[in-house]
Amino acid sequence: MPSRIMSIRSALSVAGGDPDTPVPPGVKEAAVALVLREHTAGVELLLVKRAEHPRDPWSGHMALPGGRREPSDTSLIETAVRETLEETGLDLSLPPHAGVPLGALDPVAPQGPVRPRIRVAPFVFDAPEGTGARVASPEVAWVAWTPLDHLLDASTRDEVVIPLPTGPRTFPCLRVHGEVVWGLTYRILDDFMARIRRPPPSRDALA
Repeated sequence: MPSRIMSIRSALSVAGGDPDTPVPPGVKEAAVALVLREHTAGVELLLVKRAEHPRDPWSGHMALPGGRREPSDTSLIETAVRETLEETGLDLSLPPHAGVPLGALDPVAPQGPVRPRIRVAPFVFDAPEGTGARVASPEVAWVAWTPLDHLLDASTRDEVVIPLPTGPRTFPCLRVHGEVVWGLTYRILDDFMARIRRPPPSRDALA
């Protein structure tokens, strides 16, 4: 496992999330995958752009592959693996592209009164170098591998004004591939990047 990926795994093991916290009554569960791969330019993260659909509350948004938990899913990490396959053709459960789970982040929920009552568990995977992805579902418009260093660069951060039923509101965002990453996906990525930026604990702290 490359050193950069190993450091990410170490950071998540020290400050990882708990995807198995109880779900409040009436709240559905979902999961997303933060899929990383080594490339010539360094570590890359897989992002998708959701297709335009009037019944999708995240229609047209930049997102992470993922979706709602099905009754047949034995765990939320299985949901993330299944949805990644359905949306991008990338099977994290099978060679040669089996993804190594690196850790989990804290679950997040949409904000705002008009959003669905759902809680999303994010899982981080290391996919082999050279792993590819494609549009495999009508729910996805396109897919893109994004250099992690670009996401971590301060120049990528910005703000965006989003029209809401209650009036326009300003949100923090990332600007990548000529698109805006905001809302739920931004919060997940912001949490992930904050965790991997933290310095490793000292030996005294681990004693």
